Amino acid sequence: MSTTVDSPLELAAPRSPQRRPARRGNFELYAWLFMRLSGLALLVLVLGHLFIMNILDGGVHRINFAFVAGRWSSPFWQFWDLSMLWLAQLHGANGLRTVINDYARKDATRFWLKMLLYTATVLIIALGSFVIFTFSPDVGS
Repeated sequence: MSTTVDSPLELAAPRSPQRRPARRGNFELYAWLFMRLSGLALLVLVLGHLFIMNILDGGVHRINFAFVAGRWSSPFWQFWDLSMLWLAQLHGANGLRTVINDYARKDATRFWLKMLLYTATVLIIALGSFVIFTFSPDVGS
């Protein structure tokens, strides 16, 4: 193919360097679906959390260590808070991964930013899960 224009309707090849297309397969489709489904689940979890913590039965004035201890003594509330933690962290990490893919120009920059993101995501999920599962109301004993 020549780089000269043969007719007024034909465009010449661009001279700017082309970034090779990323091989993504179906991962981007699944990531897109995850964002929509986790967003809906988070809407229910977060609005329920806000309603229970801030509006129901006296509002924020009743929230203290004893309230959290009583709440986390139930597997239902542990699962609720754990689901909210995991979904919010993974939802945010997936969104930030997309931003990094869109705006990081160099492959090395993109790689290190995503490694930092994935490391932070794993640490926050692990630490939050550890706190929820090992929480003990008997701190002073």
